[in-house]
Amino acid sequence: MNPEPFLQLDRVIHEKGRLAIMSLLAATPQLSFTEMRDTLNMTDGNITAHARTLQEAGYVSVTKEFQGGRPLTTYSLTARGKKAFAGYIDLLEKIVEQTRKK
Repeated sequence: MNPEPFLQLDRVIHEKGRLAIMSLLAATPQLSFTEMRDTLNMTDGNITAHARTLQEAGYVSVTKEFQGGRPLTTYSLTARGKKAFAGYIDLLEKIVEQTRKK
């Protein structure tokens, strides 16, 4: 088995909480903080920490505004995030394909 694809996995995305966020945002153009938290059943602190890491990597954009006098934080994938996630999925497919050939 060729270990190279495993070594190329994006460590920012690969962590399970961040992978869940990236997967959810890849399927939905924009989600609020509460929608992500409730859908993924994660704590406020986990969502905040993982979203910050993804934002620092340039994969997720964060928008903060007020709606009806209440704060609203929304998240979406950036173009860079979409490209990184697509590359991550492609790499996973190569790994799966490689293991099925055995």
